[in-house]
Amino acid sequence: MKILILSQWFQPEPFFKGLPFVKALAERGHEVEVLTGFPNYPSGEVYPGYRVRFYQKETMDGGIRVHRVALYPSHDKSALRRILNYLSFSLSTFVLAPWLVEKPEVVYVYNLVTLGPTAFLLRFLFGAKVIIDVQDLWPESVDNSKMLSNRRALNILDKICNWVYRRADLLTVLSPGFKTELIKRGISPKKIEIIYNWCDETGIVMDESMTVSEKYSEYANKFVVLFAGTMGTAQGLDALLECAERAKEVLPDIQFVLIGGGVERPRLQRQAEKMGLDNVIFLPPRSMETMGEIFTLADVLIVHLKDSPLFRITIPSKTQAYLYAGKPIIMAMHGDAADLVFRSGGGLICQPDNPQEMVNSIKTLYEMPEVERHKMGESGRDFYLRQLSFNKGVEQFEKHFLSVVS
Repeated sequence: MKILILSQWFQPEPFFKGLPFVKALAERGHEVEVLTGFPNYPSGEVYPGYRVRFYQKETMDGGIRVHRVALYPSHDKSALRRILNYLSFSLSTFVLAPWLVEKPEVVYVYNLVTLGPTAFLLRFLFGAKVIIDVQDLWPESVDNSKMLSNRRALNILDKICNWVYRRADLLTVLSPGFKTELIKRGISPKKIEIIYNWCDETGIVMDESMTVSEKYSEYANKFVVLFAGTMGTAQGLDALLECAERAKEVLPDIQFVLIGGGVERPRLQRQAEKMGLDNVIFLPPRSMETMGEIFTLADVLIVHLKDSPLFRITIPSKTQAYLYAGKPIIMAMHGDAADLVFRSGGGLICQPDNPQEMVNSIKTLYEMPEVERHKMGESGRDFYLRQLSFNKGVEQFEKHFLSVVS
């Protein structure tokens, strides 16, 4: 089967459904090629070794053909620049895709409804089936991020999204809540399949012999609460700083570690300094391949998202990574993500935007015998391997690709 991966993001960007996913499909006997942009996520700056040009072709690991087309690189708070980022890539693919890619049987579209026109053009020209992997519900996620707040524009976007979703041959979604919401929009439940996301398993390398390096040795005797990932407006990490402020007096052995990038990081660092939080440190972003040491350092992993109807049906990608890491989790959110952690037995659930509940959850785990925390972490990891793993996800995608073609 010939499969085209149509995605604005691809390696060397940290894209978890990228090169490993493509290679796994190729190893199963499928012919896969990629149509993507020039790497610039998450900073918005084009990666070293690349520059934006009309077109560039490269062959990546394992002989994977990757076509790169022009886009306007941006990933900041400017609504105009973000819109230009999405639309420029959409236009480039629409114009160039018919001339670049071999006749596909399946077009797998990662997330963006702006790529619907390109996918449907390829279906019209080549008879390909269109599968859209819905990772964000537009316009809700756009509204929630404050990237766009004009009600008329959001209503237009809503109509565009529903038009794209209805015309796809199949939609895959990351949670039961996403499926429920799309059914409410009039999408047939028969064309919606739930496939949980996985994490970059090759990057999270941990074993009993792993130790932390000298520069982190001062935290080795602390009880480390780790937040790893994007620090954006959706994460609402002011609540975590307030949690750290309250914990400073009652739990002096607790060390909060925040690692990652994002538009909110500089402000959060300034706020932590202003609050005098010497129990909070910020570490620079690092590749997943080097995160094993940081996960080894941690005693507890924490997830936090602002409470909203949209986030109740969202499963942040760090959820899977945390489960796979095998450490106890504090899930400070409601909905499908909290349900996964509850089902796994891998952590505690608490209210989002509630610093005192987070303190209470941290205290519970801090006072828990280490052997019990270890069992909790292992329970979460076992659940991940059974239900959410990379191999499980690839198997499900392949099944649905074959199904729509046949």
